[in-house]
Amino acid sequence: MKVPLSILSLFLLGILLHLVILPQASVIVIKSYTSWCFVAVVVVCSTFLSNDIWLKSQRLRWKLKRQGIKGPHPSLFYGNVPEMQRIQSSSKSISISSSCNDFIAHDYTSTLFPYFEQWRKLYGPVYTYSTGNKQHLYVNHPELVKEMNQCITFGLGKPSYITKRLAPLLGNGILRSNGHFWAQQRKIVAPEFFMDKVKGMVGLMVESAQPLLKKWESCIEAQGGVMTEIRVEEDLRSVSADVISRTCFGSSYVKGKQIFSKLRTLQETISTGSVLFGLPTFGFLATRQQKEMRGLEREVESLIWEVVKERQKECLESSSSLEKDLLQLILEEAINDVCVGKESSKQFIVDNCKNIYFAGHESTATAATWCLMLLALHPEWQARIREETLQICQDGILDSDSLSKMKTVTMVIQEVMRLYPPAAFVSREALEETQLGRITVPKGVCIWTLIPTLHRDPDIWGADANEFNPERFSSGVSNACKVPQAYIPFGLGPRLCLGKNFAMVQLKVVITLIISKFTFSLAPSYKHSPAYRMIVEPGHGVSILVQRSKRG
Repeated sequence: MKVPLSILSLFLLGILLHLVILPQASVIVIKSYTSWCFVAVVVVCSTFLSNDIWLKSQRLRWKLKRQGIKGPHPSLFYGNVPEMQRIQSSSKSISISSSCNDFIAHDYTSTLFPYFEQWRKLYGPVYTYSTGNKQHLYVNHPELVKEMNQCITFGLGKPSYITKRLAPLLGNGILRSNGHFWAQQRKIVAPEFFMDKVKGMVGLMVESAQPLLKKWESCIEAQGGVMTEIRVEEDLRSVSADVISRTCFGSSYVKGKQIFSKLRTLQETISTGSVLFGLPTFGFLATRQQKEMRGLEREVESLIWEVVKERQKECLESSSSLEKDLLQLILEEAINDVCVGKESSKQFIVDNCKNIYFAGHESTATAATWCLMLLALHPEWQARIREETLQICQDGILDSDSLSKMKTVTMVIQEVMRLYPPAAFVSREALEETQLGRITVPKGVCIWTLIPTLHRDPDIWGADANEFNPERFSSGVSNACKVPQAYIPFGLGPRLCLGKNFAMVQLKVVITLIISKFTFSLAPSYKHSPAYRMIVEPGHGVSILVQRSKRG
């Protein structure tokens, strides 16, 4: 809301007339009009703040409340944020950290997101709450999640306040954009991750895993060939980063090492402030953290552009008959598409590369880390995977054909992704009024679905919902639970993760290769403490005791 120029002009004109007509009283007049100007500015600002922060959110809350949707009572300017912070602070006294010799509780939602769990118990699987000027709708009812799956319009997009905070990391790429611009990017990227393309990447994935296998063998040899303790998450990040570099950008991990390192730092910096609370920020002053993020953002973009220019040079020098990788397709689209434009083409390329670099390796590496943690707890499943691998790969070659026959490792990965999905939420904003079942979601309301809560619902998964039991997936996802649409480790609807096939195949390759060479158990130093840093990852990493497999 802006102060009308006419009002300010009248104040200034009045001051000028008094200065001319009544010079003796000019000082008094200036003071008087200055006071009135100050009062006017305060009133206008107060009106803006109350409308933008409180009244707008209240109107949306009333619309939801009229439909029978309840929720915690908000404070005037901060909504339910003070209560969220209070509940979060009190939950810290209840630690889920435990040693590997203790029982590990897989249900971490009550510690990471205690306010959501507390409100769910009070108000049920659908309720409303607010954070500053944002009104939210929590949806964890299976049928409504199914409705969200089937919503194919542009009416549900990524929440604007969250994507604004993630802009340094993701730019305006496919993970952050909405509407037709998002659809345009999806059209370019999606075909590169269809299963027929992913099958052709298996050889490169196997090559990328070899340095990890050799490193672990060397570590064992250094310990007399018996057993060694290994911290696995960084090694798995290196493998995943190398895979995305080779398959999508035609370069080795060495070239992209700085990019991945700085993206990781940027992710950690953004994660220090909660993206879930959504308090309004007006950006008058740049904080130290914001300055740090801007510096990292510039460095990442500069490094990516160097890779892009190298790729452009390679494209010009190489034969046109060579199969194009994803980076080359993005380059061509940005140059040839009139909708992008020459001035925006550089940012279009950089933003999408940032999205693929980040999403293509961080989530997959974290999923692989959780896989090794759970397999270390359950050596019987290591044995089953190893036995199946020996039967299928009798010649010792792991390729796309043999990989497609490996049922056991698929079941294990699906169960790991049920208990520890890297993405904790599906978040959407109603960009226009949207109907979900019986609920009319007003424009501007943000919708949240807590994935691990759905994945642990006993009514959907049975009494053993909190236990590691890959056998439940023996007949596929459709028969693993009562409501298959409630299994959403890769998100849901039109914005289902494009890299689903890519991630699943990569996980199968990495886990199969590791288990074919090694046996492992959790190290005594391991502390189970899941942490939310944009994705759910092991808070203190994962350390395992590794030895050579007798059949390796």
